[in-house]
Amino acid sequence: MANNLQELLDESGNTVELLRNSKLGTYIYPVVPTEFSNWRREQKAWRHTAVLYDQTHHMVNFFLKGPDALKLLSDTGINSFANFPVNTAKQFVPTASNGGVIGDGILFHEEQGEYVYVGRAPGANWLQFHAETGGYDVEWRYDDRSPSRPYGQAVTRDYYRFQIQGPNAWAIIEKLNGGTLEKVKFFHMGHLEIAGSQVRTLRHGMAGAPGLELWGPYEEHGRIRDAILEAGAEFGIEPCGSRAYSSNTLESGWIPSPLPAIYSSDAERAYREWLPTTSYEAINAIAGSFVSDNIEDYYLNPWELGYGSFVKFDHDFIGRDALEQIEPEQQRRKVTLAWNDEDLAKILTTVLDRDGDGYQFFDLPNANYGSSNFDAVLDADGNNIGLSLFTGVTANEKRGLSLATVDRDVPEGAEVTVVWGEPDGGSGKTTVEPHQQLAVRAIVSPVPYAAVARESYQGGWRSTGQL
Repeated sequence: MANNLQELLDESGNTVELLRNSKLGTYIYPVVPTEFSNWRREQKAWRHTAVLYDQTHHMVNFFLKGPDALKLLSDTGINSFANFPVNTAKQFVPTASNGGVIGDGILFHEEQGEYVYVGRAPGANWLQFHAETGGYDVEWRYDDRSPSRPYGQAVTRDYYRFQIQGPNAWAIIEKLNGGTLEKVKFFHMGHLEIAGSQVRTLRHGMAGAPGLELWGPYEEHGRIRDAILEAGAEFGIEPCGSRAYSSNTLESGWIPSPLPAIYSSDAERAYREWLPTTSYEAINAIAGSFVSDNIEDYYLNPWELGYGSFVKFDHDFIGRDALEQIEPEQQRRKVTLAWNDEDLAKILTTVLDRDGDGYQFFDLPNANYGSSNFDAVLDADGNNIGLSLFTGVTANEKRGLSLATVDRDVPEGAEVTVVWGEPDGGSGKTTVEPHQQLAVRAIVSPVPYAAVARESYQGGWRSTGQL
């Protein structure tokens, strides 16, 4: 029996087949109720009034401090750390030796020499491995995400984490504050008093309008949440359930779950030997119509994900040599694909097909049926010109959308085809039943798709601006 990821890969003999047939099941955003009202109403709230996101349970908190903490971050991140003062944050992106992205998350500089990485497991696992094995003088603590299926057992975290977002967000924030509150710069931190408690804040903008991320001790979760909802009632605030939450990225343009690029390179062998067979990387489920025998065809570099502006060669970091060999202007670019209504309707009504297997089920509003999703994007001649990576429906735009990376010469406005469903009737994933594939017409569109996000976001991975 395999004792680590490397042994598991050796036993399987085919990394792609192992991950495509993972029995992980649906990716769950745990603990937070699926819906408070309904997912359409909750989606509309972040566009038209305000929404309260509860991010307490689905992300890892990785706490890092010590004399070498900043050096560890600099050695593993493509980002520059020449200027990273206390009370600021940045989107942290690590890469493997091959230049493929491991994942990403938000890195908070909370106190002098004390940092918190908040995001999915791959980034936290990568940091923990290097903290343990790299000879760094650091202390670390891994606060894992809440269990996907707690079965009624008590769940605790170190922090609660909320976001107040939407066009009415700042009015709610100032009501909580009891008066005018300075809008600090994007990704800068501040403080706010809510219900007698001092709350730390980060200026953020997931919904395209100025908003705040808020966090504090987990035991204050309920009291702070109640105070926010009470203050926001007159401004139309809606609590957002886990069903709608994951779909906000369709409008804002962030691709949440690239496959960690760690399965093949010799330089990552020690990491694979360190990762247990229960790790995210070992049970991660690849889904979609794009199938290759080579796992490296699923790796994505920073430019393909819209992180090119983060790459700074002012320091040495893992993956630097590989990234220096890449010509940015020749890389695929991130776009939104607007799906054809008639083709999407065929998929949505396939559950009523009583004569055949029909098409792969399209859940609403988030249609992904694996942890990392890869649907082939084809041109008019049937050539593969990209990958569709995150798919769903938004009630604000009233259409099906997917976030994709396509060849740089594919213009906005071009019609392409997304192949929905897996070949040969589907893989062995528990989210897949026998089905046939469908060629879905789609129009290459801007990212972010939502005009309010495109025109309002701080420059960087979501907008047309630069950091």
